[in-house]
Amino acid sequence: MSDADARHIIAAVLTVSDKGSMGLREDTSGKAIVTFLVEMGAVVLDVEIVPDERDVISSRLMYFADESRANLIFTTGGTGLSPRDVTPEATLSVIDREIPGFAEVMRAESLKKTPHAMISRAVAGMRGTTIIINLPGSPKAVVECLEVIAPALPHALKKAGGDPEDCAR
Repeated sequence: MSDADARHIIAAVLTVSDKGSMGLREDTSGKAIVTFLVEMGAVVLDVEIVPDERDVISSRLMYFADESRANLIFTTGGTGLSPRDVTPEATLSVIDREIPGFAEVMRAESLKKTPHAMISRAVAGMRGTTIIINLPGSPKAVVECLEVIAPALPHALKKAGGDPEDCAR
């Protein structure tokens, strides 16, 4: 991805963690996302930590998509099978359209490294012209997933923003 492409990425990062939101755990996965984005030349507007509460997650996603200038929102955490893991449900409640390819490719790539990838419930979609992507809660898995989806992000963001050019290569 070129630096020019990355400069069009204006991101928000939302870490979903009960312990993180109470200051009992360092947010290493959110920091990994921010580092990845900054290194690729993207602008990171907002970084927040919230508890595993569906209404709180949904509210922040709506704020980032509707009120801030973010065109890309990453969540980290809350995508597993624990009863408190509600990030996918919160995301689905606020998106207009799903973009299943992002979650599919992240699971497929992660499955090469761990069988636990198949229990990820991460989703991706659009709210208006903003793309929202759920990432895992592990910093290592976050980077692995970002590496596999990063090449598609600039084109996806252009299309989500209304770019009328044909997609032919």
